[in-house]
Amino acid sequence: MKNLNRHNISGIKKGNNIMKNTTSQNGFTLIELIIVMVILGIMAAVAVPRYLDSIANAEESAENAVISSIRSGLKQHANNELYSSGRATWPTNPFSVLSEPPAGLTQDGFMADTDGEWTFDTTSAGGDTWITHQRNDNSRYYWVYNKGTQDGDNAAVGSLGQRNSYTLAE
Repeated sequence: MKNLNRHNISGIKKGNNIMKNTTSQNGFTLIELIIVMVILGIMAAVAVPRYLDSIANAEESAENAVISSIRSGLKQHANNELYSSGRATWPTNPFSVLSEPPAGLTQDGFMADTDGEWTFDTTSAGGDTWITHQRNDNSRYYWVYNKGTQDGDNAAVGSLGQRNSYTLAE
């Protein structure tokens, strides 16, 4: 009996030694990591330009919404003036027709020069007045605003032009 028990014990010990000597491979090889990095690089090269385009499109859509609100407000203002005074007129400052001004509106009277700023520029070249906006990528845009003739027999409502890009002269 003693022999049998000793044999069983040595078998367990031998089995334990076998388990201790086996190694498991945890982790990734260098080539696997390099392949993952290449795939991530390709994905970034495709995604970043699309992301930047979506930001530009969002800013353009926000500008369109503000200008559309101003156009609607100007029409409503002209109708109200026609009803109350008999003459359809537009206000001197187009932002005055909005119930809530756009974020970033300043009243400094100059061209927008900070990210997200909206202004009504009364110092524009040629005597025109401009609605100006600077996007977060530092590009600037303006819309020519003319309040129209406000008195006399030739009174007429004004005009609000299309978006124009503005670049600083160097």
